Amino acid sequence: MANGSNTGNLKIQITNGNLYIPVANADIEISYQGEPDKIIEKITTDENGMTENIDLASPPVEYSLEPSDNQPYAEYNLKVSAKNFDSQIVSGVQIFEDQQAIQNIELTPSVSTEDLYNPTVIGPHTLWEQYPPKIAESEIKTVAETGEIVLSRVVIPETIVVHDGVPSDTSAKNYYVSYKDYIKNVASNEIYATWPDAALRANILAIMSITLNRVYTEWYRGKGYDFTITSSTAYDQKWAYGKTVYESISQIVDEQFANYIARPNITQPLFTQYCDGKRVTCPNWMSQWGSKTLADDGLSAIEILRYYYGNSIYINTSETISGIPSSYPGYNLTIGSSGDKVRQMQEQLNRIAQNYPAIGTIAVDGIYGQDTANAVSNFQRVFDLPVTGVTDYRTWYKISQIYVGVTKIAENV
Repeated sequence: MANGSNTGNLKIQITNGNLYIPVANADIEISYQGEPDKIIEKITTDENGMTENIDLASPPVEYSLEPSDNQPYAEYNLKVSAKNFDSQIVSGVQIFEDQQAIQNIELTPSVSTEDLYNPTVIGPHTLWEQYPPKIAESEIKTVAETGEIVLSRVVIPETIVVHDGVPSDTSAKNYYVSYKDYIKNVASNEIYATWPDAALRANILAIMSITLNRVYTEWYRGKGYDFTITSSTAYDQKWAYGKTVYESISQIVDEQFANYIARPNITQPLFTQYCDGKRVTCPNWMSQWGSKTLADDGLSAIEILRYYYGNSIYINTSETISGIPSSYPGYNLTIGSSGDKVRQMQEQLNRIAQNYPAIGTIAVDGIYGQDTANAVSNFQRVFDLPVTGVTDYRTWYKISQIYVGVTKIAENV
């Protein structure tokens, strides 16, 4: 446990690869990144492959609220071992004061009797380390630039294919990442989770709009590549395999993942480029540090975005979300609700509970009673949602995402 006056929290979730099968009884040793052999904490995962919250020392929050020569986060190493799995080391887990950090780790089943360690190194945050600045592009792509715009409407994709390097690097690996997880990863790399809510929302909307512009225009595929977007800050935005994400960012993404920035009479999401505004200036784009200052001054997310991108922009919402069994009913499901949507949600929860037994199984009767509310609360607790027992927008789509993950039904659609 942390002994210093400044602390953040870390919660670790371990699964069998990307199969949504939790790894119970995994042993985790935590050390400072600069002292990997000095173990400061040992912890074990529960039946859901999760740890309890761990308090860890961090720098004071003030370091992340203004540009500073003081690193605003502490860095830790995690050494993970579990029976029948290759061990793994995750280096560079970033902890901020008063922030809940969530570290997902995918273990690989062992094929050898040797004790092998697979290292994952998380690079520095983009607001702390110098990364290549964005190469300017037009915010609206034309047919002449991309060859052909394939989609007739904006679709929230199930999966983003991330090329972990510049477009021309043929040795770089492609990663298949769920859309929401991609956005959470990028936002956790690009902005500090300690910032005001309005600044987080404005930046996350810009990140989603850039991503959806790449999807809508098929920007890279139209150039002959086999990926959606890159991890290069010069071409797109920072994504890092294994990146720690933060609850404040995760919850906002879950709330507004179907949204994007648009202009009147233009179908495609805007390519809303941005820069840090301190080491790199970009007069026609959003400044990340500037957005934080505007939020401090009381501006809302849309007011911040209009300050940078003009008063004509508005927040649009896609009606098409790929890879889900059924769309949100349009209202919260709670005790007293009934019908096919409740029945469908109960069926999905029961299937998820086969992998995550702490959720508990319930009667599939289409009636939202106390048992269903308890199961929803358990699901929310496991997957880092506000524990209310109510199936709201965030919870509905999180249940859908996990259900698709555990059943792999999307592969057969």
